[in-house]
Amino acid sequence: MPGDRSDAPFPGGQGEPFFLVDRLPPAGPFVLDGPEGRHAATVRRLRVGESVVLTDGAGGLAPAVVVAAGRAELTLDVGPSRRADPPAVRVTLVQALPKGERGELAVELATEAGVDHIVPWAAQRCVARWRAPEQIDKGVRRWRGTAREAAKQARRPFVPGVRDLATTAQVADLVAGATTLVLHESSVTPLTAADLPDAGDVVLIVGPEGGLTKEELTVFGSAGAVVVRLGPQVLRTSTAGAVALGALGVLTGRWT
Repeated sequence: MPGDRSDAPFPGGQGEPFFLVDRLPPAGPFVLDGPEGRHAATVRRLRVGESVVLTDGAGGLAPAVVVAAGRAELTLDVGPSRRADPPAVRVTLVQALPKGERGELAVELATEAGVDHIVPWAAQRCVARWRAPEQIDKGVRRWRGTAREAAKQARRPFVPGVRDLATTAQVADLVAGATTLVLHESSVTPLTAADLPDAGDVVLIVGPEGGLTKEELTVFGSAGAVVVRLGPQVLRTSTAGAVALGALGVLTGRWT
């Protein structure tokens, strides 16, 4: 993709709305249509002269100005594109399935907090169950849609990937080769004492409302995971991941 990586500020610093496109267009005129164009024209009601940012969700950014507004599309004057560097420390959130709509809440908050990948996990004590193939497909698609919308709302150049539903054994495979932290209220090791890398992958495991089983803790511990305590309060599974991501943002320099 054309563009540069200079130290000039990235577009989007003034609160311009982000719109996702499959591929960033070259500089010049471009028609934003489809679902994104309809949202821009009918929901956001953007008008001539207003600024927006196009992103491919993979780090690409391009500033643009509205030059014409239709009923379901915008004609834009697109500027030169840029590419944001991904963080040196990449965080994958393994999220046990929360009940009801709290799953989408967990994904939304984690996306706003900067997560790189999300893995829905069928833990033993999950109340919610995605059993049939159509349930699994629907659940994953909903999480992916939530991540997409939350990334735009947060004006992120990267949309976190949501992987397929994982079993405990599959989660244990993720632990190999990565710094892995398991949040558990019984741990005497605070998150601030964890040995975090300067670069590479961190896996963060959040259990269900019913808590992790001894078997799950044993499996993850045998794979190299470290059990840590986030703080004195007990958080819901839908919010614990985002709070931990905020702490990791500071501790690893992701937020600097």
